[in-house]
Amino acid sequence: MLAPKLPVTPAELLSTLELSGSPDLDQQITNWIMWDRNEATLKQVVEAVSKKDWEALRIRLCNSLSFGTCGMTSVMRAGFDSINDLVTIEFAQGLSNYLTELYPSVQKRESQGVVIGFDVRYNGKRFAQLIATVLLNSRFRVYLFNRMVPTPFISFSVLHLKCLAGIEVTASHSAKIENGFKVFWSNGAHVLIPHDKKLQTAMLNNMEPLNSSWDLSILDDHPLFHDPYREVYPAYFEQMKRLLPSTYLETNECSQLRFAYSPLHGVGFPYIREAFYQARLKPLIVVPQQKEPDPDFPTVKKPSPLENGSIDLAIKKAEEEHCTIVLINDPDVDRLAVAELDPRGRWKKFNGDELGALLGWWALESYKIRVAKPVVSNCVMIGSIGSSQILAAMARVEGFTFVETLVGFKWMCNKALELEALGRTVLFAFEQASGYMFSLNVPDKDAINATCQLATMACHLRSTRKLTLIEKLREIYDTYGYHVTLANTLTYDNIGKIAKVCDRMRNFKENTPGTYPQCILNGEFEVVSVRDLTLGVDTSYPDRKPRLPVSPNKQLITFTFNNGMTITFRGCGSEPTLRVFSEMFGLPEQKNWDDMNETLQRMTQAVIYEFVSQVDED
Repeated sequence: MLAPKLPVTPAELLSTLELSGSPDLDQQITNWIMWDRNEATLKQVVEAVSKKDWEALRIRLCNSLSFGTCGMTSVMRAGFDSINDLVTIEFAQGLSNYLTELYPSVQKRESQGVVIGFDVRYNGKRFAQLIATVLLNSRFRVYLFNRMVPTPFISFSVLHLKCLAGIEVTASHSAKIENGFKVFWSNGAHVLIPHDKKLQTAMLNNMEPLNSSWDLSILDDHPLFHDPYREVYPAYFEQMKRLLPSTYLETNECSQLRFAYSPLHGVGFPYIREAFYQARLKPLIVVPQQKEPDPDFPTVKKPSPLENGSIDLAIKKAEEEHCTIVLINDPDVDRLAVAELDPRGRWKKFNGDELGALLGWWALESYKIRVAKPVVSNCVMIGSIGSSQILAAMARVEGFTFVETLVGFKWMCNKALELEALGRTVLFAFEQASGYMFSLNVPDKDAINATCQLATMACHLRSTRKLTLIEKLREIYDTYGYHVTLANTLTYDNIGKIAKVCDRMRNFKENTPGTYPQCILNGEFEVVSVRDLTLGVDTSYPDRKPRLPVSPNKQLITFTFNNGMTITFRGCGSEPTLRVFSEMFGLPEQKNWDDMNETLQRMTQAVIYEFVSQVDED
């Protein structure tokens, strides 16, 4: 249905519409019509009002965006709960006002400012330009990349250019209809409490756009407006190369190992190509159908390395070229997936925990080669709740420290920077969702660096020991103990059901508060401790208080069983999904790996059925 022709002014348009009669909804409809200057999204609201679709309008206009694990992400459409021109301006005005409050000195804002980038997604450049416009009007120096750049470039640029903040316009590996904002603070890491909460408050307090916020002509010729690409590009690859000892570069140059590669229609190819050139690796064998940036992501259902089928075209290309390793990045190049051909001719796709084991081992090996006098006891590796504890096992043998944080690189990297300030050497951080950090030059997950390191490790293992990645992973398990993990996602029809399911686990016995489940499979396996970071409970400590931060608005419960199996339930926040991460592990001398696999499968199914599914049936 075509939208009606819009009158000249917002006030005239409002006078033609019959509103809902609900004061709060009508106020938000009025606000949208008075404020929005994008004809397409304005028409969406007008059409919904004309159709009296009050339910949809209430969802879109009476809710607002909030910060999740990786910033703000939503569908691109009209609405205060979505990503569009108006919300982008509101976000930028909130950011501008909060930064001005923190840095009242005009001289500081004009000298340091904010760096902004965008990736392949629809409207990315437009949203980035709107953010730049708002910040320039507030007398911030603005570094806006005039071409698509990967997210790690923004984290790096904040530090390299000494910026006050950084923004990447991206929805990472989400569906093509989505976009969003990743926000980096002056330390180069994702914004963390209290700044994220205060930034969101500032956004809600500055919702009405200034007239100047719509006028992009300020970008035509402004003394505080710069494209940092030519400065940042060589500096990024220089710091990346410093992590590669000369002996590794020589091995790479002599190695005949080749890699099939896909950027999944994202921005990755030219950046990974340059990384391979700098590391003296053989040129990439790129998947032609997925090589060029394309916001429609036409060959995949969802542009995520984690999705089933995302790696199929790369495997096909690898087989055509007689290549044994496949590398995949997501569209903004902060995640890495890997597959390798085994001797039986079958492809092994490593999960995020397995890559964490390989890359963690490699980070320690590289450190020992790279540093003249390595002090392993001063080193740290970091993982997040729900990710494998393989690095903890490695730490016990090798003598470094393992630290666990809440989910998300915003927690891991801020913890890493805190430890670095205390004189510790942070070698590596990872989480199950295929994110890896090798250097605090980029205090975020960085798949450019991780992809280069993975390829260098593969070349080193093949050249010096004739080992595949699969064989090296088995060797790691032989040395530090076998670890196996599972990841499941439970989907519901509304977000409210997530809290209901988790509350049922908290009130498990006759709906009595604080009575968590105690066993599964008729007592075969008993729960020995519960960590509930929503309520602030950890029964593994005498005082029953957790040592990690409590998040009352997020669902996060971990059960540990008497055989060592752990299972974590985590609400997604912005989506009606409950993610379930489980793990079994053994000592190095325990070689019954198949039994552990079977036990983990059986226990995970039992926990989901007994703790969750039976609740759904009630």
